[in-house]
Amino acid sequence: MSHKIRWGVLGWARIARDHVIPALTRTSNGVFHALASRDAAKLAACRGQFNPPHLHSTYEELLRNPEVDAIYNPLPNSLHKEWSIKAAEHGKHVLCEKPLALNTAEAREMFAAARANGVTLMEAFMYRYSSRTAAVRDLLREGTLGDIRFIQSQFRFNLKWENDVRRVAGLGGGSLYDVGVYPISFIGMVLDEARAAAPGTGPRPESVVVQCVKENGCDELFSALLRYPGGVVAALHSGFNAQGRIFSEIIGTKGSLEIPQTFLGTAGSMVLTVGTERREIPVAESDRYRLQAEDFADAILQKRAPLVTPEETLRNLELLDRLYAAAG
Repeated sequence: MSHKIRWGVLGWARIARDHVIPALTRTSNGVFHALASRDAAKLAACRGQFNPPHLHSTYEELLRNPEVDAIYNPLPNSLHKEWSIKAAEHGKHVLCEKPLALNTAEAREMFAAARANGVTLMEAFMYRYSSRTAAVRDLLREGTLGDIRFIQSQFRFNLKWENDVRRVAGLGGGSLYDVGVYPISFIGMVLDEARAAAPGTGPRPESVVVQCVKENGCDELFSALLRYPGGVVAALHSGFNAQGRIFSEIIGTKGSLEIPQTFLGTAGSMVLTVGTERREIPVAESDRYRLQAEDFADAILQKRAPLVTPEETLRNLELLDRLYAAAG
């Protein structure tokens, strides 16, 4: 495959129309080629805003389109498995929104379908492509913080709409599924770097302690304390029911790093403290959705693994399973 990747998008979700589709139009190795929606008004809106070559009234019709190479799946969490597997069975590569699945068992089925059909499947974590994340990884790889001892990461916002799909238990609602997966991913990434620098830190926690506040079957607030082999402790937090906050901190034997707006692509700064010296590290704005799409397309074209691997996704979903089991 030498041409640009032709993308199809399942549905007119907010994240698709506001972020991912505009990013696809900016990629160097892909084009926005098709959208499917059962809603004629949404198809008309897409035509007016982006005018892709193809508009389909059903998801099945889009998957049968031979001109589509890859799909982006931003459907509700409960539909990720069904439509990602169907896309794979039609020979389409799949970039699926986080969380990839509702649990590890679903994800294993999805990756098995991708392997059986010779396509690439990746969980979409756009923050992994930001300048902020790159700076964090550089500092960890340089050993600036020393041996990691504590990680905290939180992502919460005030979800004001009671009937929002993210509050519907049957559709995979809840703060941990929606934004808590970011701290899970971030803690895993930090520990991967820690293990590379100082083998002995285990990839999975030895113990988890959970506090969860639920309404109508969905967690409005989720907090957990995790202890890993090697003496590393991590804390994660997500929520829908109070003032928004996106913040992470990594503390090591030599220094600490504060990371405001951890998962955003905005310009800003991080704060590094080593001993008594405290300094700001500037972070440039990032076109993270474009970079994510370009990496995924390049992985297809070059027949290589994408940045977020199946192994990482499965490990993080195993932790998500443990957290929900502990919450009861």
